[in-house]
Amino acid sequence: MTNREVAKQFKAEATPEGVGVTVHRSIGTRTQNTLDPFLLLDEFVIAGDAKGAGFPDHPHRGFETVTYMLSGHMKHADSAGNGGIIGPGEVQWMTAGSGVVHSEMPRLDGGEVRGMQLWVNLPATEKMRDPRYQDISAEMIPEVDLGDNGSLRVVAGSFGETVGPVTEISVRPLYLDLRLGSGGTAYIPIPEGHAAFIYCLEGCLALGDQEIEVGQRFLAVLTDGDGIKVRALERAARAILVAARPIGEPIVRYGPFVMNTRQEIAQAIKDFQLG
Repeated sequence: MTNREVAKQFKAEATPEGVGVTVHRSIGTRTQNTLDPFLLLDEFVIAGDAKGAGFPDHPHRGFETVTYMLSGHMKHADSAGNGGIIGPGEVQWMTAGSGVVHSEMPRLDGGEVRGMQLWVNLPATEKMRDPRYQDISAEMIPEVDLGDNGSLRVVAGSFGETVGPVTEISVRPLYLDLRLGSGGTAYIPIPEGHAAFIYCLEGCLALGDQEIEVGQRFLAVLTDGDGIKVRALERAARAILVAARPIGEPIVRYGPFVMNTRQEIAQAIKDFQLG
């Protein structure tokens, strides 16, 4: 068994995005442009009175977007007539594939709207597949009791015999929402060979045998291995742990389009312009 350690860590960068929204971006920056197969990671926070703020109609092609709500509600709609609302603890795993135009706008009720958005690349063989949504309610996501240490929710992949509801994703992702009480510890198995990171949402964590401290809104990229030791420090902590199998193909990106060649990007722009 080889335990994973922290290869590097860095603080998320405040970045304007959408209309009137500032996101805290940790993947998709000059510091960490990609982490194959991950293309982007944002924590978004929208005030409950921020009228007009959000992510109006915009296109995607060639990858998947994963929205995980922490608080508040987001209303989504797309060019094919699909729509719905996701709230706290709920997930939308959207496979854009050949292309979709959609919007994600907060449902303002006075409370803060907060969540995570992850972009996951698609292999060349799936970039032009039909779009697909997996809307996962909070009740569908199993929670594992870690005893005095806390708990975790399994969105995708597995923890022991507990399997998450997100299925049929080619990079075989692991997506966990981990909560630990003050001083609580846990060992999280991670498939060997998968790229992996931990993003600290609250509190402060000590990671690996070296117990590298990772604070709020810091992202830690992990070395390879079978799993990672996680410990909360003086107070309770919360983090997401995500891992997936690298694709190992060329990445050419232009805004909301992610393909393998410049020619494919040019075609995506042309297709979007032609409707």
